[in-house]
Amino acid sequence: MSKVRGPALYRLVPSKTLFMLCDVQEKFKPAIPLLSSLIENTTKLLAAGKVFQVPLLVTEQYPERLGKTVCELDIKHACANISKTMFSMLVEPVRKSMTDIFGGKPKTVVLFGLETHVCVEQTAFDLVNDEIDVWLVADCCASRHNQDRDLALERLRHIGCNIATSESVIFNLLGDKNNKSFKEITPLVKKISADMQLCRVSKN
Repeated sequence: MSKVRGPALYRLVPSKTLFMLCDVQEKFKPAIPLLSSLIENTTKLLAAGKVFQVPLLVTEQYPERLGKTVCELDIKHACANISKTMFSMLVEPVRKSMTDIFGGKPKTVVLFGLETHVCVEQTAFDLVNDEIDVWLVADCCASRHNQDRDLALERLRHIGCNIATSESVIFNLLGDKNNKSFKEITPLVKKISADMQLCRVSKN
């Protein structure tokens, strides 16, 4: 029987939400054509997460060879920065950090990073299998080929992930113009997000 999807799935509550940044590392810079745009959008998302006090977990895939997280991203507020060799982020230290932060597991994970069809996808599979709601931030995800990213996002939509953009995540967390964080968030969303050349439905 399929999981019942109630209205609560589609609202983000900062205190029940976890940001997970997957493997945006220095050695990917020459290989990912859209990485500068991803960094621009991710910078905005991370800044908003700090305003809303959403905890952040960061992973780095085999950093000895692939380098550290790109220097342009401010991750000093991350609850943990964990190196891994498994493609999924759901390694034991990440699971322990989740338990430490939430006393169990988060209701929702906002997931973004590299590469969409490998580490991000396998992380999403594991989160869904753990019955955690997943928001994939499409304009903060990339692969070496856009077709790999786009097909991965389509697969993940079919298993129940919510495919969103950085701006939609930010406004969902905000919820109300009268939110006390509105003035801090306004400068972040004033500039339009960088174009990530996401697959567009053709019109016949």
